[in-house]
Amino acid sequence: MRGLLPFLLYGAFFYLMMRYGCGAHMVRGHHGQQGHGSGEDSSKDPVCGMQVGPGQGYSKNQEGRVFHFCSRKCLDKFEAELQRYAS
Repeated sequence: MRGLLPFLLYGAFFYLMMRYGCGAHMVRGHHGQQGHGSGEDSSKDPVCGMQVGPGQGYSKNQEGRVFHFCSRKCLDKFEAELQRYAS
C-alpha cells in the first residue's frame, strides 16, 4: 500500500503530460504510422511548422486548400488568426 501513492502520482503526471504537455500532438491520429519529419507524403503545420503525416492530427479545408495540424491547439490558433496563417 505504501508504494501505491508514488505510482498514482507518476500515472497522473504522465497523463497530464500526454494530454496537455509535450506529448499532446502525439495523442491524435494513427500511432505506429510514419513519424514526424519523415518527409513521405507529410504536410507542414502552418502554425508551428511541425511535419504532420497522413492520417495524423487534424485538418481543415479553407477556400479549397487543405491545412493539416499536429494538435487541436494549433487548429484553434489557426482559426483565431485565419488571415495570418492562411496566406
